Amino acid sequence: LNSLSLAGERPDSPSDRRKSPSGEPDPVTPKPVRRHHCSLCGRSFTKLGNLKEHERKHTGEKSFQCSQCGKRFSRNHELILHERTHTGEKPHNCSQCGKSFTQLGNLKKHKRVHSGEKPYPCSHCGKYFRLSEHLKSHERTHTGEKTHNCSQCGKSFSHLGNLNKHKKLHSGEKPYPCSHCGKNFTLSESLKSHERTHTGEKPHNCSQCGKSFTDLA
Repeated sequence: LNSLSLAGERPDSPSDRRKSPSGEPDPVTPKPVRRHHCSLCGRSFTKLGNLKEHERKHTGEKSFQCSQCGKRFSRNHELILHERTHTGEKPHNCSQCGKSFTQLGNLKKHKRVHSGEKPYPCSHCGKYFRLSEHLKSHERTHTGEKTHNCSQCGKSFSHLGNLNKHKKLHSGEKPYPCSHCGKNFTLSESLKSHERTHTGEKPHNCSQCGKSFTDLA
């Protein structure tokens, strides 16, 4: 028997050896998380799968293919969202009005209609907007920026919608028919103005004399 046994003592247990002089166990030092680095841009990821997914942005590899139309995607998540355009699946539902969406992000944007939340302020005038794209569109009224150009005549527009309307002048497209006489119009607002000649509606009123007009101009 050794001297410890003779003295009636036992050897230190593993838990005893981890205790500090105060008698409390020493805090366990967490192991450093291993990072996986992209060899092309240096960005790092905690999961190897996320790194491989990221690397496809550099290589252009698109290994996920839609079984219905053949379109390819670099990420499985993108494929899943795309496939809903074929199936019509809308798994994200608004609890307040029941409207459904294919993407969670679109549901979150929609919820601001109910909450009134407008988290995007204009840096020029302080006006707030519900969507970032609405803010960007508004800010062009301050900057005068016109990023949408007509490929046929070079005319520039602040908003894509206005460019699309303009393009119909070149194509001759008139997709808006009058339900009364069948005449076709390039713009929906031109159709609405025309239909008032049939209905007699005069929605624009003078605040001073009360006289009504078919058109604002």
